[in-house]
Amino acid sequence: MVINQIPLATIPTSSSISHISAMAGNASVMRRLYLSFYNWIVFIGWVQVSWSMILALLENGYEAVYAAVEQHLLFAQTAAIMETHTHIFVTSLLISWCITEVTRYCFYGMKESFGFTPYWLLWLRYSTFIVCLPVGTVSEVGLIYIVLPFMKASGKYCLRMPNKWNFSFNYFYASIFFMVFISTLVCYLIAQRKKALAKAKTT
Repeated sequence: MVINQIPLATIPTSSSISHISAMAGNASVMRRLYLSFYNWIVFIGWVQVSWSMILALLENGYEAVYAAVEQHLLFAQTAAIMETHTHIFVTSLLISWCITEVTRYCFYGMKESFGFTPYWLLWLRYSTFIVCLPVGTVSEVGLIYIVLPFMKASGKYCLRMPNKWNFSFNYFYASIFFMVFISTLVCYLIAQRKKALAKAKTT
């Protein structure tokens, strides 16, 4: 009878286990440091956007908002907005984004830095969408609706058959689908809000 034996070199020792645990602990610390740094940096970026936007609105009206927030938007990694000309919908969308993003990154910054978030901030995190989502949704749908004729006439970003991927994509119809899709998010967000706030009350 042959008895399978495990080589001693493959048996983890207490020192190797401690070393692995230390590495895992260091990775966890690095992860938290990275996430803390990331969230606070983006939080600061959106605060800059919010402040610049408020000053521009008060001093020169919504027409001046784009120029005032352009550099801060780039910093906050929202360069996609640069493709849209200044419009009342853009200003409304910016207001919604600013409120939502400042709250979100402050929430996750607190969570990653200190391991907890106060209930008032949790409430804001899952409640601001009640006001911001309708404003943001109307603004996004409005902006898409405005450029739909250009999309259809130009065929921009469309992929037509035949091609080597044997795949077609129509940006015009995809945008229409997106308009319908973002209008249905409110039900999902309300359910998530209820779940998050209920969980927070029990902990």
